[in-house]
Amino acid sequence: MCRFPSSRKSAGSMVQNGTDQVLQHVKPVSSSRCYTAGKDEYCSSIMKFQVCKRKVRTCLPRYGCIFLFLVVFALSFVIDFMDILENTVKSTIHSSYADRHYDFCKFQPLSLKETHEEYLLMKSIAWPETPPLPFPHYLSKTSDPSHSSFTILSGREDGEWHKDDNLEILIKMYDFQGLPKKFGGDILLARLHNPTLGAGVVGQVVDHLNGSYSAVFYLPWEGNAEVEVTLVHPSEAITVLHSLTRKHPDRIYFKSLFRSGYINETTVCNVCLRPTQQPVCNYTDLRTGEPWFCYKPKNLSCDTRINHSKGRLKKNLMTTETLFQSGVNMKVSIPASGPSGVTVLPKTKGWSMVSSRTVKSRPSGYYFHSVWRALRGPSVPHFNTSSAITQCLKGKVVHIYGDSTVRQWFEYFNATLPDLKEFNLHSQKKIGPYMALDYANNILVTYRCHGPPIRFSKVPITELRYIANELDSVTGGSETVVVLGIWSHFSTFPVEVYIRRLQSIRRAVVRLLSRAPDTLVVIRTANPKNLTLYETITNSDWYSLQRDKVLRAMFKGLNVHLVDAWEMVVAHNLPHELHPQPPIIENMINVLLSYICPKKGG
Repeated sequence: MCRFPSSRKSAGSMVQNGTDQVLQHVKPVSSSRCYTAGKDEYCSSIMKFQVCKRKVRTCLPRYGCIFLFLVVFALSFVIDFMDILENTVKSTIHSSYADRHYDFCKFQPLSLKETHEEYLLMKSIAWPETPPLPFPHYLSKTSDPSHSSFTILSGREDGEWHKDDNLEILIKMYDFQGLPKKFGGDILLARLHNPTLGAGVVGQVVDHLNGSYSAVFYLPWEGNAEVEVTLVHPSEAITVLHSLTRKHPDRIYFKSLFRSGYINETTVCNVCLRPTQQPVCNYTDLRTGEPWFCYKPKNLSCDTRINHSKGRLKKNLMTTETLFQSGVNMKVSIPASGPSGVTVLPKTKGWSMVSSRTVKSRPSGYYFHSVWRALRGPSVPHFNTSSAITQCLKGKVVHIYGDSTVRQWFEYFNATLPDLKEFNLHSQKKIGPYMALDYANNILVTYRCHGPPIRFSKVPITELRYIANELDSVTGGSETVVVLGIWSHFSTFPVEVYIRRLQSIRRAVVRLLSRAPDTLVVIRTANPKNLTLYETITNSDWYSLQRDKVLRAMFKGLNVHLVDAWEMVVAHNLPHELHPQPPIIENMINVLLSYICPKKGG
């Protein structure tokens, strides 16, 4: 231990001035020149003080290096451990659906949080498993809509139904031999309608996983209401569709033209590009990380690519066409066992609503007199004149991004508003980009298609842009409306491709709303369509339903608004089509305008 002079102020000040100054002020004390007062103790103390300070100077760097090394080693260990933990968690999460990933499909890496979100999304859309299909495939033990039936369940003891009640039906599925099904997984659509009133509302279907299903309908109008149940696909067909994506995610291929001078070459492109001996051009987007690849042309470089086009559907993909027969087991109505409709009475004094224990939420809206009425969100006024639409859009900039189902909205505005003039950008028809301007009312409407995969023909590379990048260039504000619609062109790919695309777009939406919170963002959902064998392989309602669920879940909780195209198509009396007919589009535009110009007190 070093002891300091007990009554010397200089000693304390020397310590405060640092080790170097201490050694400069404290001189070596020889045995022949010592102070007479407390000589032995004082000399001894000074000498020890000098020795201790020298030890501090020589020892601290040595131990400091050791300490620093230990800190760096510990941090390195923690970082490595966290990497191992993250990879372990990702591996654990993905192990439950590892068969959904494919060696030749390139997925951009996700953070731990995004990986967990993907796991939850995949779990939420997991379809009930069905027994293995025998080969050759026979219809005899598959779901048969003609043998199946639905029954309206009684609500009150008096058998009456009143407006705002919930009507519940029980659906029982049978096979072609007339035997009851023992497992679930069929795709069923249900609606309640009255053609005379121009009324319709969807029913919410619940699978009991034992061959029976419930469908619950909200009763929003008075009068007659007929139940309609449609088998879209039997459960056995879903097994085939799932296997088709797992084995052939590249069943629709794409092409790009490469050109330099007089040399032209065309190669195959995809996000799921099977490995060959041919070199590959990597066109992964640097900002979003969205992957895209083309086989390299033999005589040209990768930077000579000039366009993107849809290829064709590969042939001979399956031998189960019998499971996808229109009028037999695809989009076929299921008959009623007993009455197929009810009479809805007005609410009376002391009325108590018949509720459902199966379904708690209401649909998003319903049709009455062929006009959509919202049950959630703002009320939907009917903008039935061009002047009313113009007044609502006055001073607005409307940017529409996505596939051809939202391009319909641009086309509707362009055809309906006489003062909105399309500016000729010399774009290819059905591809865009498009721009229309009403100079007098300061209205600008634009449309741009989303980036690959997109099944358009001869899209110039300069116009092939990702929605997230486009959103980052939008200033935003209270006069800006952003419309998004992206789902149809992702149906043939593993759903992970779609999840990653939406995650990228969502991040851009969050950035947009952070810098301009008053920006209005509206998203169009997916919708069912008419099905042929080709359409089923590429765009089955099952594929669309899966992606629709993912889209709704991913944007839940954000300050965005949905136009529920799924319910608006199912509830209407018109046939299902990928591009809904004008009366449905008009109602979708009314919903969009209700967000732009909400009705006061609505």
